[in-house]
Amino acid sequence: MITCIAVDDEPLALRQIVSYIEQTPFLELKGKFTNALSVSSFLNEHAVDLIFLDIHMADLNGLELAKTLVNPPKIIFTTAYSEYAVEGYKVNAIDYLLKPIEYVNFLQASNKASDLILQTRLTDGEIKKKDEFLFIKSGQQHIRINFKDIKYIESQKEYISIHLTHGESVKTLFRLKNIEDILPKAHFMRIHRSFIVNLNHIVTVERNRIIYSRQEFIVVSETYQDEFKTFLNNNFFN
Repeated sequence: MITCIAVDDEPLALRQIVSYIEQTPFLELKGKFTNALSVSSFLNEHAVDLIFLDIHMADLNGLELAKTLVNPPKIIFTTAYSEYAVEGYKVNAIDYLLKPIEYVNFLQASNKASDLILQTRLTDGEIKKKDEFLFIKSGQQHIRINFKDIKYIESQKEYISIHLTHGESVKTLFRLKNIEDILPKAHFMRIHRSFIVNLNHIVTVERNRIIYSRQEFIVVSETYQDEFKTFLNNNFFN
């Protein structure tokens, strides 16, 4: 989960950002604020990954706030004034959303932030690859999924479906690349731009296809065939 706060002195704009956060499964709202001074106090006591920050506010604008923060979270600026774009990038903002903000643009910026934040966690060792499970948000639920129970993972545009060994699947708004970075590489392999498979559950391979049943199979794409053949050579014997 990516923890975040929303800051905007316009109630309707703040309500929209909060609504977008709540419908994005990998974002977790930790606070909403109508002025920048309250944000400074909050961040002194609480750590978050990301701020959705309005620029044009009455007491202290978003750019000024960003410059005062020590070790600031990642920032996505939101504003109705396009002339602030250059200044926004000077304080290392991840993205800049111009009001009125469409959800598709919000989601693209959030995905960019998620990529950077998860990569930082991996680098800093905050995500332990030796762990045996992860929690996935699906709808209003957080579901624990054991790595050993994953048969394969399928990308479906902005979503992924995690297919489990007992026949069920869990769908969540996440990127295949993000979950690939979290999965233990000794047991999982990307074999197609849209599929990651659990190597422990491969039983039958036929003509570059992993066969699970007569109706369920995955083709190993040309890009990944060499790596997959190496796996087969090391683990399957004539």
